[in-house]
Amino acid sequence: MAKVKYYYDAETLSYRKIKRKKRTTFKYATVFLLAAALFGFLSFAIASNYIESPKERQLARELQNMQLQYELLNKRMDDAIAALENVEERDNAIYRLYFEANPIPEEQRRAGFGGINRYKKFEGFDNSQLISESNKRLDILEKAIVVQSKSLDEIAKLAADKEKFLEAIPAIQPVNNVDLTRMASGYGYRTDPFTKIRKFHFGMDFTAPRGTPIYATGNGIVKRADNSSTGYGKHIRIDHGFGYMSLYAHLYKYNVKVNQRVKRGDLIGFVGSTGRSEAPHLHYEVFKDGERINPINFYYGNLSPQEFDILLKKASLENQSLD
Repeated sequence: MAKVKYYYDAETLSYRKIKRKKRTTFKYATVFLLAAALFGFLSFAIASNYIESPKERQLARELQNMQLQYELLNKRMDDAIAALENVEERDNAIYRLYFEANPIPEEQRRAGFGGINRYKKFEGFDNSQLISESNKRLDILEKAIVVQSKSLDEIAKLAADKEKFLEAIPAIQPVNNVDLTRMASGYGYRTDPFTKIRKFHFGMDFTAPRGTPIYATGNGIVKRADNSSTGYGKHIRIDHGFGYMSLYAHLYKYNVKVNQRVKRGDLIGFVGSTGRSEAPHLHYEVFKDGERINPINFYYGNLSPQEFDILLKKASLENQSLD
């Protein structure tokens, strides 16, 4: 029950009731309600900064999870980059060096992307820098992997070419040591057996009985098997590719035909004494890019170091050739 309020009337010397007008009551009520509403709004605004709603808590957890995932992604990229750098180092220092290929420059392996900003779509959000940097690192890593993949493709091709090269070059002695009578003459100045004049001998002479097997010294294609070249008599020429060719002269007979593909160690003919020859022997020559070179450098395929040393000493003697 509301309290009744009085006031002292000096004229009547008595107390009278205070009568509140309705307008005043409404005014006070309105002020009270406005003050209460303002207080409630301020309280809510302040509280909202400190108290999270369920939706906000969910979004906060999702943001934390995203940050964790990006941190894990960056860690995995660190591991991938370290592994890739190891492959790149071996690629430049071992593989490409072995196959005589130029190393790939670091700036080419780690080149960025010019032109427009590829990461503009990530701007304006929380953790934009983290997202942009992660995507940038991933793009550079992907490009480096593509560069390395192409390099390994090139190395694989070089390796295949190297294998073909090693199989092709003349790398064995054309006559087995067990079949040799002696190594008669080497590459260099020798005495001509017919004119007795000192002249340059462009091959090596292997003395052996007539009919002794002669073997291809490397993989290749038979380009000639005839007796139409002056002085060589019946002879064979094998094109090994890579600029190399071998010649086998003064044969008794052939065991191959023109355009036949042969492999190192295949039987191609037999020792004879046809053409300009003093006695049965094999005259053997090696050509590189059309120039005749010393065959002594190409016997590492089937001679031991001791056998090669003996052959080298005999080949260096300036004696009389057999053709």
